[in-house]
Amino acid sequence: MSAADVTATHAAHDTVEAALRAQLSKALGGKRGIIEAAVPTIAFTAMWVGTSELKPSLIVSIATAVVLLLVRLVQRSTPQFVINSLIGIAIGAFFATRSGDAKDYFLPGILYNAVYAAAMLLSIVTRWPVLGFLIGSVTGDPTAWHKDPGLVRLCSKLTWLLMLPCLVRVLVQLPLYMFDQVVTLGLTKIALGWPLQVAALAAMVWVLARGRTPIQSTG
Repeated sequence: MSAADVTATHAAHDTVEAALRAQLSKALGGKRGIIEAAVPTIAFTAMWVGTSELKPSLIVSIATAVVLLLVRLVQRSTPQFVINSLIGIAIGAFFATRSGDAKDYFLPGILYNAVYAAAMLLSIVTRWPVLGFLIGSVTGDPTAWHKDPGLVRLCSKLTWLLMLPCLVRVLVQLPLYMFDQVVTLGLTKIALGWPLQVAALAAMVWVLARGRTPIQSTG
């Protein structure tokens, strides 16, 4: 983050908690970004339910993501979240096409959530919770927050809340994957996608609303 960005952040937010709430909302892409991430999966699942054919389901899913991307480009708004979704869909399509099994469309997402949850758990155990680096992006010093035990505890709580949706997805979806439940996988991916993420974000906002840690410039 540049000095100008840090100064702007300080001007807009008086506390670490307020800045983190804004950063978290931005990171998730807001309501539109969350919806855009879910729509291609809904399209894939609906087509699979209707046809039980892998290729048409993949085509519809990818085409939906491309349309969302084009809309973003026409509106000249940031395409970051649609591109992220499209990359995830392309990887899932590659897995499913290679194996010929529709359930493998969901395998990259399960693996991603498993790795993400493990990485966040490791960061908590080592007392370098990943949310701390978000504070670093706000203050301009990536590691200064670690000197404050109170901030380390706060970031650990927030990292737990960020990790839980990933862990729940793995615990629910992995057995479904193992038992070839393609339709249920699609439904649970939708149900455990943005609704669960919004719930986690709401819990994080509640935790942040209780604190009033002043932002201090570093350097």
